[in-house]
Amino acid sequence: MTSYVPNELLSRLVGQRLYAVEFVLNDYVQFRFDKDEAPGHVTFNTYVWPVVRQDGRVWREQELGYADTLRRLAPGTVISTTEETGSGIHVELDTGTIVIHPAKEEIFVEIAELSGFPDGRWMAWRPGEDSFEDLA
Repeated sequence: MTSYVPNELLSRLVGQRLYAVEFVLNDYVQFRFDKDEAPGHVTFNTYVWPVVRQDGRVWREQELGYADTLRRLAPGTVISTTEETGSGIHVELDTGTIVIHPAKEEIFVEIAELSGFPDGRWMAWRPGEDSFEDLA
């Protein structure tokens, strides 16, 4: 087993297009990405409500217009990603930024999961592990 390298897998989203934002019940948000030359799609599930930065404003789940703001991220293209302890996950698109760094009380089991790459690699982020070790 190889050791975990922050942002190694997440950075594979760079260049991919966000083509769908799905709200699954009231439990989580699913972001679907694709790339013209790659078969299938990559799925990024967030089991906590992400913060969205768009047009100079920060949007949180409790605010009126939050769902519309998430929806307007599509069809954005990922231009960068970062992942580090203390600030969590940032997926920057040309249409806005998805930020995932919840408070401890917002976490039930997992924080996020990334899967669907052609080589089968995937990642699940949990509190107290990897880039969320500050949430132990």
